[in-house]
Amino acid sequence: MNLTHLDERDRPKMVDVSDKNTTSRVAVASGLITMSRDAYDAVVTHSAKKGPVLQTAVIAAIMGTKKTSDIIPMCHPLNLSGVHCDIEEFPDLPGFKLIVTAKLSGQTGVEMEALTGTSIGLLTIYDMLKAIDKSMVIGPIQLETKSGGKSGSYQR
Repeated sequence: MNLTHLDERDRPKMVDVSDKNTTSRVAVASGLITMSRDAYDAVVTHSAKKGPVLQTAVIAAIMGTKKTSDIIPMCHPLNLSGVHCDIEEFPDLPGFKLIVTAKLSGQTGVEMEALTGTSIGLLTIYDMLKAIDKSMVIGPIQLETKSGGKSGSYQR
């Protein structure tokens, strides 16, 4: 079996994408965070002591998406053309679902960027609410869709 991130001497390497076609690529990832009623209420009533939780999580998700190659060793630095974040409220859980969409025209996909952005956004929610609820649960974090590139489209 030929592993793409190892060379012929089993040394780590970043995949060379220079021969790949430039295509439009889009990836959407999502993740869930569940929490206590008190923590949820602090978010929706804008009474969390650290400030606007969901707005801060969106900024963190965008930053995480942009910084993916700095923290995931074999990811290529990418020239993203867009990052979009959406948050759905689930009062019955209680909790929130964060959805991150990453886009570019390039030679490699943006799945890792969407997944990383989702993770960082959810961790930011945890950080901002941990004084209220340390038992919050993050997950699942998952790829929802991807399009573009040699492997084509994927839909969960």
